[in-house]
Amino acid sequence: MALGLVKFDLKKRVKLAQTVWFMYWFAVMAGVLVLSMGLFFKIELRKRSELMDNNESHFLPNLLIFMGLVACGINGFGGKVCYDSLDPTKFLKWKPMLKGFLLFCMGFNALLMVTALLCFLMRIPLQFTLAEGLKNGMRYYKDTDTPGRCYMKRTLDLMQIEFRCCGNENYRDWFEIQWVSNRYLDFSSKEVKDRIGSNVDGQYLMDGVPFSCCNPSSPRPCIQHQMTNNSAYYSYDHYTEELNVWKRGCRSAMVSYYGGLMNTIGVLVMLVTLLEVRVQPTQSIFYLHLLDLPKQPSRCQVAVTIGLQYIDSSLSTLVNPEDPESESEGWILEKTVKETFTDIMDKMKSMGKGTKVEEGEEAGVATVS
Repeated sequence: MALGLVKFDLKKRVKLAQTVWFMYWFAVMAGVLVLSMGLFFKIELRKRSELMDNNESHFLPNLLIFMGLVACGINGFGGKVCYDSLDPTKFLKWKPMLKGFLLFCMGFNALLMVTALLCFLMRIPLQFTLAEGLKNGMRYYKDTDTPGRCYMKRTLDLMQIEFRCCGNENYRDWFEIQWVSNRYLDFSSKEVKDRIGSNVDGQYLMDGVPFSCCNPSSPRPCIQHQMTNNSAYYSYDHYTEELNVWKRGCRSAMVSYYGGLMNTIGVLVMLVTLLEVRVQPTQSIFYLHLLDLPKQPSRCQVAVTIGLQYIDSSLSTLVNPEDPESESEGWILEKTVKETFTDIMDKMKSMGKGTKVEEGEEAGVATVS
């Protein structure tokens, strides 16, 4: 006896097909959402691509864009198949393609889940690429006259203002590099000579930070030069005074921003994976025989898959195939669960025996030779 046997007339079949068709196009909109998130993430990364140590950071947004496009394509195709299921003669031309379409959908669902997991895991490599990228960017801050680096000062200043941060780890990172171009230094000055001669690299190092590190909310005028010299300012002690520059490092700020963005995208992609009501072909490879049975990759897709199974089985059992209005029967499984499981095991055993027989024949031929 068939499992979930239901009698269908034309009205019920049309209503069922329309419901599944609507769900398919809802899945197309979910694909558009994934595509949009990928484009937004790629734009955000491109804004500060100069501060990234490599191009691997663009792998995730490119993957999201690809997955969004594929989701739109396969769900649009599924919607067309579901629409044609209203006409039994049109539905027949799609039937040979359903098994391959099923396999593709299974692989796509798995890849979509992997994409969601990558959104959570990419935070770790992002920390390393930002650490190295910011370090190099700060080193090139002074090279405003060097082709290919003249934009770095503007990029870093805008970043520190936007993210309210200073330096790589903290504001003291600026003390360790020369961030003022030589063209703005008076080399006849004793102070400049002393600073350059005070380190083996011959750099003009000072205890100061760029203006973009200043906190505009501080009531005191920004102290960005001679920050460790208490005598340079009235009533100032850099050990106890609340500095009016941003204390947070830019690497931490950017990792927090991009990490939060990736976590949000990861949650949305996972919801798309779990809630996407995708109609799937009904010829499942799991049962390893010619029954038209549904493949259920996740619980959220059970209702839709069962719906398409009812559509297919009801079209296959029309009392009069030439009369679309004739009654028919639809089912989830053509046999009971126990009988279906027995058929699967018998099929697997027969396949195993066939393989052993072939191996034995090959061995016999080799012995005779």
